[in-house]
Amino acid sequence: MKNLQNKTVWITGASSGIGEALAYEFARQGAKLVLSARNEAELKRVAAACPTEALVQPLDLGDHDSLPGIAEQVLAKVGQLDLLVNNGGISQRALAKDTIFEVDKKMVDVNLLGTIALSKAVLPHFLAKKSGHFVVISSLMGKFGAPMRSGYAAAKHGLHGFFDTLRAECWRENLKVTIVCPGFIRTNISKNALTSDGSKQGTMDEATGKGMTPEALAKKIVKAVRNEKREVNFGGFELLAVYLKRFFPGILARIVRTAKTT
Repeated sequence: MKNLQNKTVWITGASSGIGEALAYEFARQGAKLVLSARNEAELKRVAAACPTEALVQPLDLGDHDSLPGIAEQVLAKVGQLDLLVNNGGISQRALAKDTIFEVDKKMVDVNLLGTIALSKAVLPHFLAKKSGHFVVISSLMGKFGAPMRSGYAAAKHGLHGFFDTLRAECWRENLKVTIVCPGFIRTNISKNALTSDGSKQGTMDEATGKGMTPEALAKKIVKAVRNEKREVNFGGFELLAVYLKRFFPGILARIVRTAKTT
């Protein structure tokens, strides 16, 4: 999809961080937008700052039963959807042994099952028109695990399994899937991350605070989408872990045992 002019892009988690930066970058490329998250006021703020048409559609990825109806409403309003950017999600900062099961469940409900539910609601539309592009904002935690991310890593690993399979099943219908694996990005993700009892951490991780800006990441993501990349990894020094996992897994296992993760 080299040209995004007048394409319609639906972005979840669009009220802040990576999703907000993606909204501005896709709009700069001439795309029309559908912006979703739970915070309607913040979505309206982002929509007002976009130079192209932007429809605000609040949703909660944890409310799976509501998503098919919301997708039907959005498709009725926009007529045709070209890209679904699955960006919405929540992170975690707690040891597995201390984490109540409700936190693990929320990681999976929001990050994995919510994303799958919305994508399956949009899938018939893409299949009918024999084109469509799923963009999945995963994480380097979808490639390997690290302390205090057990439920989060499990959900992100699940995204790779589902969307790699969907890509293999639907290539004849010209469906594209781009999985994006960012490392440390300078957003509020660590402040909003859930701790062992489900409360928010409320502080910025040191590595996150020094990470890539969401604006820089958004440019890289949109370029990858335009080039129809299957999977891309973005970040700084932390990208080394991807290659250690592949070629020297024992070394990575020793490193992550003592890595600073908050």
